[in-house]
Amino acid sequence: MKTVEPAPAAAPDREQTPPMTAVGPARPARRNRDGVHGLLMSAPAVAGLIAFVGIPFGYAVVLSFSNVRLGSPLAPSFFGVEQYRRLFTDPDLSGPFLRALLNNLTFAVAVVPLQTGLALALAILLNRKLKGIGLFRSLFFMPVVFPMTLVAVIWRLILARSDQGLLNSALHAVSFGNWGAFDWLGDAATAMASIIVLSVWQGVGFQMVILLAGLQQIPGELYEAAQLDRATRWQQFRHVTLPGIRGTLVFVAMLTSVLSFRVFDQVYVLIHGGGLDEDATRTVMYQAVTTAFDQNNIGQASAITVVFFVIVVALTLVQRRVVRPENPDSPDN
Repeated sequence: MKTVEPAPAAAPDREQTPPMTAVGPARPARRNRDGVHGLLMSAPAVAGLIAFVGIPFGYAVVLSFSNVRLGSPLAPSFFGVEQYRRLFTDPDLSGPFLRALLNNLTFAVAVVPLQTGLALALAILLNRKLKGIGLFRSLFFMPVVFPMTLVAVIWRLILARSDQGLLNSALHAVSFGNWGAFDWLGDAATAMASIIVLSVWQGVGFQMVILLAGLQQIPGELYEAAQLDRATRWQQFRHVTLPGIRGTLVFVAMLTSVLSFRVFDQVYVLIHGGGLDEDATRTVMYQAVTTAFDQNNIGQASAITVVFFVIVVALTLVQRRVVRPENPDSPDN
């Protein structure tokens, strides 16, 4: 009897193992690649910061410990902390410096809330879809384009003491001739106020544009929901607008604070060409420039700038600490 041998069993298919993917090493590699890209993109800004801030500040620190005078036949010599000691103990130096520092603080305290609040009001006013709204935005932004020197000259004509001054002429006409020629720039009571007004007029457009961009990022659905809840205009502003631009508002306030301590051009132009009261409006930057180039004392001027730089950085850090959100994970932090 013929036996039939069973057919050989087919070889089992090899299990198809999925290809190994380097998931683990890919993430660190991607993070490293992103880090390199971030460094490359920030390199120009960091290089500019080092070149135009770090190196000049370091050189100013070196000069502040030296006795350096322009036009002097004597070679610069090491002076130690004498420049700093004189700045705080010599009445001829400490008096004008402290007065200038007080004027700077007064200017900043007045300009920061006034300019920020006015910029916010203008941004809300111009955040509308109306015909020709772009023209009005351009008109409000136009003073930012003007150099501060030109702005100072324009306001010198407005605030001139004589009857030719535009403000005095307008007040004279409104009062039917009872208003006399008032010296807005030369009077100590109104000199600083004049500087504040012209500075706010020139700079408010810049902050307005930043806040306007922040307002346009707020979703319109939030306002529609607030209207359905019968929220008033004030409630919408308080609970929708302000939270939506909080980070932008903090940035604008801090930027205005830093810029307010750099006030110099308008003060210098109006003191030397407009009869501005010098003692009531001198600033630390004005004090440093006049010390360096009028008195030829580069070492003392460097000490003034170093002390002022430290004060501004300290005030900025304090302001940042005060306005920082309580939530550490907040994107505004």
